[in-house]
Amino acid sequence: MSVRPWIVDDGLWALIEPLLPPWPQKAPGPKPVDDRLCLQGILYVLYNDVSWQLLPLELGFGSGQTCWRRLGRWHEAGVFEKLHRLLLAELHAADALDWTRACADASHIRVKKRGEATGPSPVDRGKSGSKHHLICDGKGTPFKVITTAANVNDVTQTLALVDGIPPVAGKLGRPRRRPDALLGDKGYDSNPNRRELCRRRMLPVISRKGAPNIKDLGKLRYVVEQTFSLLHHFKRLAVRWERRLDLHDAFVSLACSLICWRRLKKARS
Repeated sequence: MSVRPWIVDDGLWALIEPLLPPWPQKAPGPKPVDDRLCLQGILYVLYNDVSWQLLPLELGFGSGQTCWRRLGRWHEAGVFEKLHRLLLAELHAADALDWTRACADASHIRVKKRGEATGPSPVDRGKSGSKHHLICDGKGTPFKVITTAANVNDVTQTLALVDGIPPVAGKLGRPRRRPDALLGDKGYDSNPNRRELCRRRMLPVISRKGAPNIKDLGKLRYVVEQTFSLLHHFKRLAVRWERRLDLHDAFVSLACSLICWRRLKKARS
């Protein structure tokens, strides 16, 4: 990883720039800060978890307020979701996705300010918290992340995660969006969900409560824990500061895109 990972290289910028919404030609006020610099300011906050007010002006990224507004504007335009889908398509074209199985899991995070999708955490003495629900491919590439309150049960998000996998193009034929199987621990034990997964032509490989774990399931599911480690390496996601769920989700989507970008560069090397 670069010593300054918030610097946007030319390859990534070539993918992002066409997705950004244009500025009105006759917009009032001074000329806006360059989009690439603003993105680097956003990434600086994502990596280092500094408050927007403390974003160093000497780095040339513009003020924290400017970067914060740009983050919201781009999320509203769907920039980060489009980027994530584009990178998944590039990985699919490079045969770098494992569609034989998907893995689902959840991880609690602390929150500093109450807001949407926060609630008493069962793992932190009832303090306010959130939870990331993640589904990834068999190699740990993130497909979808859903943020909920910390007291939301994993099983309730099973179908939302599966249905949230975007259609992934990159090869001839229809885009793909269904892995062959879904692997889950006992937190996903639900017969109605098993039936729904089968109806979606996915094999449910989920341990049952009160029964021994499925043999070798843990060895196959370890990738989702690695993906959580990568996701929460972005310090802004390990602890949630945003009251607004949309801005937190913007950071999550951007982080998923960066993980995909690293994997794409490795697949091409």
